[in-house]
Amino acid sequence: MAYSDFTQAKLEASFGLSFSQTSSLIAGVEAIATSDYLQQTMQRNLPLATAINTEKIRSELLIAPILVELKTLFPSISFFSGTEFNVDAAQGLNGYCDFLISRDPDQLNIKAPVAIIFEAKREDLNAAIPQCAAAMVAAQRFNQNHGIERGSIYGAVTTGSVWRFLKLEGEHVTLDLNEVYLNPLGQLMGSLVVLLQLEPLAIA
Repeated sequence: MAYSDFTQAKLEASFGLSFSQTSSLIAGVEAIATSDYLQQTMQRNLPLATAINTEKIRSELLIAPILVELKTLFPSISFFSGTEFNVDAAQGLNGYCDFLISRDPDQLNIKAPVAIIFEAKREDLNAAIPQCAAAMVAAQRFNQNHGIERGSIYGAVTTGSVWRFLKLEGEHVTLDLNEVYLNPLGQLMGSLVVLLQLEPLAIA
């Protein structure tokens, strides 16, 4: 069993998770200025990603450049792509994460605290939510195993052009019903910056 094998029912049964929805998971987001390089990259990449329309190409052309920009804004973070994140194989908390952000700058190894999990999908974001939530549980336990008990774990399911965000706090998962779009780019970047800045003292 791996992250991709979980359903909401399995998450509820295995980990006692509960789920709810909100329209204000990320409140008060302000657009932030993005580099000319990122804007030009997205202008070039979006038509190509839309035409080819596979998860792999969307990850490479749309999501990865955004995370590189985020790394530039926050040098103290690290991000990983397509990395094996095995935390507890006996409970199915193993497998690959499309993208993962840690608040530790080490780019050679994943270190706590893991802050955000991303799952990339070509379509049907709802179907990706259980997989993302399972990886968020793994991130929570990974942090706890490294002595970090407090703090929320955030997640995103995305096609690269449409994003939806999740929050895991304790055993409760909150899903934001609002979709955030690639354009305007500054609004999406603002949302990601807000996630990285939430509760910085609790999980530092």
